[in-house]
Amino acid sequence: MEMMIEDLMEEVVERGGSDLHLSAGLPPYIRVSGHLTPTEHPPMTPEQCQRLIFSMLNNTQRKNLEQNWELDCSYGVKGLARFRVNVYKDRGTYAACLRALSSKIPSAELLGLPEIVKELARQPRGLILVTGPTGSGKSTTLASMINDINHTRAEHILTVEDPIEFVYEPIKSLIHQRQIGEDTKSFSNALRAALREDPDVILVGEMRDLETISLAISAAETGHLVFGTLHTSSAAQTVDRMIDVFPPEQQQQVRVQLSNSLVAVLSQTLVPKANPKPGEFGRVMAQEIMVVTPAISNLIREGKTAQIYGAIQTGAKLGMKTLEMVLADLHQAGTISFEQAMGKSSRADELQRLINAGGTGSAMGKSQAQRGRPATGARR
Repeated sequence: MEMMIEDLMEEVVERGGSDLHLSAGLPPYIRVSGHLTPTEHPPMTPEQCQRLIFSMLNNTQRKNLEQNWELDCSYGVKGLARFRVNVYKDRGTYAACLRALSSKIPSAELLGLPEIVKELARQPRGLILVTGPTGSGKSTTLASMINDINHTRAEHILTVEDPIEFVYEPIKSLIHQRQIGEDTKSFSNALRAALREDPDVILVGEMRDLETISLAISAAETGHLVFGTLHTSSAAQTVDRMIDVFPPEQQQQVRVQLSNSLVAVLSQTLVPKANPKPGEFGRVMAQEIMVVTPAISNLIREGKTAQIYGAIQTGAKLGMKTLEMVLADLHQAGTISFEQAMGKSSRADELQRLINAGGTGSAMGKSQAQRGRPATGARR
């Protein structure tokens, strides 16, 4: 019996997997709780692999793939799940990675997000960034925040995504979702047009280039609430990355703009649990939180980003947390191992000091760990 893409997708969902990999000469692989394992299907021929991949694509997408050799799109099976699809070439044959997307948008409570994250979503204007490596649950955190707005405020929410991951049902807000390649040519095009579409809230799926970053900052400055993502691992690195995109003669002006418009940076990663219970999510989220205070605003304006980490350390009353504080609390609660905590930290000495001191004793770290809440975007 010939293998169907829908059968493989069903297998991913049943196993609680996050990703499906298709490659010629190999069986399909599934990632579960961060671990990549082969399925029991036989290795695929190049023809079988291409047939599976092309069965998800329409004629326009096939043409784009044949012209560009790479393609981003989404594919859904009604009643099962939606998948974010990336198709590429591998040694002359087609291969693909499919990321499983939850059809239901999880609440902040279900994700174990601290109260400060919900408070940030209630801001009337400014720039809020959720950062982290690929697969760290950035989209899920943002979807939870957008959904909170949708349930509590009458706003016009405009999203620009590549591809659309979560589909929102309007509750109190009017929501328009635009997909790169289908509804708009680029992030910068969509953002430029967005300012003429009377939005209150704008979600930029990915801030990839100078023009997109510049437009996002301008939109936040002119009274919109703007959410965006970057592939950075800390708040300080995020600020540096945004400024470094600009030519040297513009950087001081951008520092001033960013110091006035940036509201918060949430930098997150997923850490495998030490002893997950059967049926429990296998990873937990660790999230560094920086809320922009007048002091941090001054550090950004003056180019003293190296001092931002210290400002986060002393900002606990405002809900701020360094990544090391969260990792120490998760380790103290027995949720993650010492090795996993160290593997996710770039400040081993600071983490070791906190662990030796018995963690930070924070309510957030302990309560999240003890309740065993699932991580943002985590899969079983």
